[in-house]
Amino acid sequence: MNGDPLPPLREVIATHGLAARKSLGQNFLLDLNLTGKIARRAGDLSQCDVLEIGPGPGGLTRALLAEGARKVVAIEMDERCLPALAEISEAYENRLTVMSGDALKIDPTPLLTQPVRVVANLPYNVGTELLIRWLTPPSWPAYWCSLTLMFQKEVAQRITAMPGSKAYGRLSILAQWRTTPKLAFELPPSAFTPPPKVTSAVVHFERLEKPRFPADQKTLTEVVARAFNQRRKMMRASLKGIVSDLETHLEFAEIAPTQRAEQVSLEQFCTLSQRIYTARRS
Repeated sequence: MNGDPLPPLREVIATHGLAARKSLGQNFLLDLNLTGKIARRAGDLSQCDVLEIGPGPGGLTRALLAEGARKVVAIEMDERCLPALAEISEAYENRLTVMSGDALKIDPTPLLTQPVRVVANLPYNVGTELLIRWLTPPSWPAYWCSLTLMFQKEVAQRITAMPGSKAYGRLSILAQWRTTPKLAFELPPSAFTPPPKVTSAVVHFERLEKPRFPADQKTLTEVVARAFNQRRKMMRASLKGIVSDLETHLEFAEIAPTQRAEQVSLEQFCTLSQRIYTARRS
């Protein structure tokens, strides 16, 4: 990578004894050309702080810094990786701050200055949960302006799926309600050490300043979860008991009671959720 003063990642891994651990969902991306491609897909980083989750030996971290990120705040659970990350921080004039611990339990926002971009090769075992948290904060707009994240290809397809497809579901609704998600590119198992059993894909999310359609977040989340938890059932059955006179509300949202969740558009889900929210408050 241009301007990167550090040794190859395989050498770093050997020096620090950083064999990937399955229990931590680790699959290291060692090709600095690919990590650079991910960093560039996140956009212009020169005026941004970047949050990275699970940097491991620091391949993507190095790419983010080499591409000019103002500052990188990385959260790493594996203490074995901390010495390697400290070397990166020193090489890049302390533009890297590492927080040691569980990304599900740490709040990095006090260390971040807006605008903030989140860029991460997410550990497979926490990727979906982290995404849902980023998409459903207590208030909107969120503190970040974009997410550039790597998932299993199957998860990436669910995020970007349209109504009528088998992949369309809860993740599709939550992602497309408040962001514009686009599948950027795929990475084969051979790009990683150790190679996972699945193809990976990078998804880029641009935050919307306000949701695409009005809806109460808590109600929408509940409606969508119930609808897709029983996706083989008709809407009148999967949402039975969620509100009195359900079929009237379905009709208002132009949803046939016999439709299944995968046939219902984002706009219809939002309209139904807002109608249910209003009915419950009256």
